[in-house]
Amino acid sequence: MSYKLYSVFSVVVFLLLMSCKQEPATFKPGEIWPDNNGIHINAHGGGMLFYDGRYYWFGEHKTEGRAGNKANVGVHCYSSDDLYHWKDEGICFRVSEDTTSLIVKGCIIERPKVIYNGKTGKFVMWFHHELKGKGYSTALTGLAVAENITGPYHYVKSLRPSAGQWPENFSDDQRSATVTADQLEKGTTEWKEAVREGLFVRRDFEGGQMSRDMTLFVDDDGRAYHIHASEDNQTLHISELSDDYQGFTRRYIRALPGESNEAPAIFKYKEKYYMITSGCTGWKPNAARLSVADSVMGKWTFIGNPATGDDCDITFHSQSTYILPVHGYKDAFIFMADRWDPDNAINGRYVWLPVLFNKKGQPWLKWMDEWDLSIFKN
Repeated sequence: MSYKLYSVFSVVVFLLLMSCKQEPATFKPGEIWPDNNGIHINAHGGGMLFYDGRYYWFGEHKTEGRAGNKANVGVHCYSSDDLYHWKDEGICFRVSEDTTSLIVKGCIIERPKVIYNGKTGKFVMWFHHELKGKGYSTALTGLAVAENITGPYHYVKSLRPSAGQWPENFSDDQRSATVTADQLEKGTTEWKEAVREGLFVRRDFEGGQMSRDMTLFVDDDGRAYHIHASEDNQTLHISELSDDYQGFTRRYIRALPGESNEAPAIFKYKEKYYMITSGCTGWKPNAARLSVADSVMGKWTFIGNPATGDDCDITFHSQSTYILPVHGYKDAFIFMADRWDPDNAINGRYVWLPVLFNKKGQPWLKWMDEWDLSIFKN
């Protein structure tokens, strides 16, 4: 090859390399987030599992239109080694075409979360499950299990937790109270007080407690917990999972009774447990709520809205789904939230923001148009 041709060839190669060079990796909350195929990531109400050096994002696969809010496909999985770029790993848990199946196409599967059980070597998925055609009345939690992190996950069961069991923080007087919901007018002061005192716990005692918006949390000692909106979304329940993570022990508590919380996301920071939730306004965003406890099954105390600045009263048009610990950084967490589009479900966006801490060590959030992981180095 002549020197002239070699020079031209070198320039062409250089230009090709420059054209293929990726833009600097950043997070752009609320914008389209393409996967490795250039398609907007489809993993709503998601959760994250860090396993064998990679992050795995599990979430609801949405379809177009308002009907896309139902489970027409299943749970989608993506993987990443840097949190910016995501590889489509496909549908890891599929709905069924069998009309007799509880997970038949058209049911509701929301907020799937996956944890790994080192004792069994199984990947365990729990999700909020509503039966087809029943709206949100069944209030079940569903279980699916896999041998491989990307699936396929095999459906095991759906249930209401804690049937025939009282919460640990439920008094004898609360157990023996006789007032029932049909004796009270919903929304009144008397009704609200009765809810705080366990009106719905007693109602659902035999059949099991309601379970809607949910998340999972594995503590430092390997104990796992299922946190879910219960009691007609009026109270959160925190239930201890069995050693294999595939069932419930008899231990559970009521958290923030009568305070109408959903969309729980929990993390541990400096020996304190923090939980971010939302109020109950359907698809419409509202102000996030921060609470703290000394232990997962301890007393939870409401602090306030962790968000600050413009649109903090609607959590930057989003709703919490998960708090992600960032590996490789000390005390680094990402607030994962969804910006829902109920009229065209597939268009839902993701709002990821760094969890910041004030001088008191309390978490707080602020809007950022664009940011990257270098924020955790400061």
